[in-house]
Amino acid sequence: MKIILASAIHIKYSNIISKLIDESAKTRGTGIARRSPAYIKEKILSGNSVIATNDKEFAGFCYIEVWDHGKYVAHSGLIVSPNYRKRGIGKKIKEKVLDLSLKKYPDAKIFGITTGMPVMKINYELGYRPVHFSELTNDPDFWKGCKTCQNYDVLKRTKFSMCLCTGMLYDKK
Repeated sequence: MKIILASAIHIKYSNIISKLIDESAKTRGTGIARRSPAYIKEKILSGNSVIATNDKEFAGFCYIEVWDHGKYVAHSGLIVSPNYRKRGIGKKIKEKVLDLSLKKYPDAKIFGITTGMPVMKINYELGYRPVHFSELTNDPDFWKGCKTCQNYDVLKRTKFSMCLCTGMLYDKK
């Protein structure tokens, strides 16, 4: 299994990544922002995403979003193919995307939001701690990315101060 910086050769996986994100949201019945194949392609070409593959098959993916002119970096879209779950690949992908973030954006606050217990566990093991949404970016474009989540109404109703997601901030100490 290779876990590497995604590049143009990985665009062929954009459709499957998008589909798996959608299916995961439906299967878990929890909030997850959906991402189109075009959006995934953009993230791959940006140099801000990590992919796991064996030489023939997609296994997992995660990407970086940059907010507030580099003050904040969010890790988003972590997905592992059902054929590769429960093997530690998600954690290895998150480790790689965290290393990439620290290298490219050393002064940024690194965060993620999730309703998924496996992602919360991985984040906690990597040094993230739960925080109130007020400690995350207040960039309105970030919150627009939540519009496709089934829980968006909660976020909107609370004026973007809370949701069913847990905000987690990486502690560089």
